[in-house]
Amino acid sequence: MPTPRAEGNVTLMTVARAVGVSAMTVSNAYNRPHKLSPALRERILRVAHDLGYPGPNPAARTLRRGRAGSIGLLFGEELTYVFHDPGALEFLRGLAEGTARHNNVLQLIGALDADGQEGSSLLANAIVDGLVVWSLPDRHPLVRLARERNIPLVTHGSPHLDGVPFVGIDDRAAAKAAAEHLLQLGHRSLAVISFPFGPSRRARHRDSTKINRPGYRVTRERLAGYRAAANAATPRRAALDIYEVGVNSRDEGRHAALVLLRATPRPTAVLAMSDELATGALAAARELGLGVPDDLSVLGWDDSSSARASDPALTTVAQSLYEQGRTCARLLITATRGEVVGDDLVQLAPWQLIRRKSTGSPPPNQ
Repeated sequence: MPTPRAEGNVTLMTVARAVGVSAMTVSNAYNRPHKLSPALRERILRVAHDLGYPGPNPAARTLRRGRAGSIGLLFGEELTYVFHDPGALEFLRGLAEGTARHNNVLQLIGALDADGQEGSSLLANAIVDGLVVWSLPDRHPLVRLARERNIPLVTHGSPHLDGVPFVGIDDRAAAKAAAEHLLQLGHRSLAVISFPFGPSRRARHRDSTKINRPGYRVTRERLAGYRAAANAATPRRAALDIYEVGVNSRDEGRHAALVLLRATPRPTAVLAMSDELATGALAAARELGLGVPDDLSVLGWDDSSSARASDPALTTVAQSLYEQGRTCARLLITATRGEVVGDDLVQLAPWQLIRRKSTGSPPPNQ
């Protein structure tokens, strides 16, 4: 016969009294079932169901254990961003797989909400054992808040914090190699479609002679690599025109390329900081009647599926964001267990310049 549903707030003690056992025995039915006989556990769960008891409070259980069993991904975008950006999806896939192997839950914490406000309350209230900080500016207030929580951190891409494990690539060296590839083909007028410089996220044409230090480490390092190659070009330095986008998307890449390619003189090559931006540049070239690579060379970054499927296929800087996500998961889980990371403080992943059909020699007399 079903146990009558209790009036008012039903607690673990309510169930214990109804069954005639201790509160610890009821707790074991949920958290340590191997300590009870199957018959006793079934009886406790049946009575709990009849009384309307939902089970132990997860937050209270976390406090008792001193461990949440979850890690967080803190990123500088709206929550939906990671489901639209191919690179972000690859990183998230690697992070999720690395987390799942250790039976940890993964929480996503966007630094911006739909109104563009910071996600301070989300971060402050997140019940996590540690955080992966992904692509935030160096002095972003959420970086300070994350450090003040005194839980293990791992950063990916940006920022690079003293004493905190860091995962990424040598962005400066990779960018320099990408620009040198175009210079070796004979290009001397280069355009850059750049990631955002800081949290303001305003798409704009930048004066390359008046650029302050970008807040995002990835943007800063890639621009430094492009500049180093352009300045070392012989017999004369290469020109570098820069357009900063507000977000990494094909539409933003197309708009940026239209602005850059309508300049006089027109650049003969585009260095885009992602394959999405580069794909947008290819669309702009078609719109303007420019052939790639006959009239314009385009070089991307990431070696995503879109780079391989584009027409023409994109020359690009290849990196595995999936593997970098798995590395972040490994480092953070190691840190949450109190194990010393030692030499793991800096993990620089491999990269490679993949040459395809989107780059070639500049047009004659350019």
